[in-house]
Amino acid sequence: MLKSFILLSLLASFSLLLPLPLYAQNPQPWGGHCVASVTTSQGTYDDIATIQGLECLVANVLQFVTYAAGLVFLFMFIRGGFSYLFSSGDPKKAESASSTITSAFFGLVGVLVSWFILRFIANFTGIPNITNFVIPGP
Repeated sequence: MLKSFILLSLLASFSLLLPLPLYAQNPQPWGGHCVASVTTSQGTYDDIATIQGLECLVANVLQFVTYAAGLVFLFMFIRGGFSYLFSSGDPKKAESASSTITSAFFGLVGVLVSWFILRFIANFTGIPNITNFVIPGP
């Protein structure tokens, strides 16, 4: 259990070192309807967040979660493969490694199936982009 925790901690810290557009350029810019200018008696304030800023926030979070899920599944496959290789014929270790690989596979299949379900709903209802989170403006 401790080895798994240490491995997950190392993987999480390693993923923070990878260059992500989420950290560097902000893929969904906080401009346009996400921010507004407000004029008060004290002066004008630019770039004040509006309720439509949640659209940008949700888009950024979903992009990060998708990227992180892909990394987790990749590292689970690698960990399970190495555990299987180094099981040295021990059936208990081989079964544990096999269950890790199976869990990673089912997790990846779950993410793909959820994407296909969203595509099916979009085609069935005729909504062009069902994954866009939009808050109607004033």
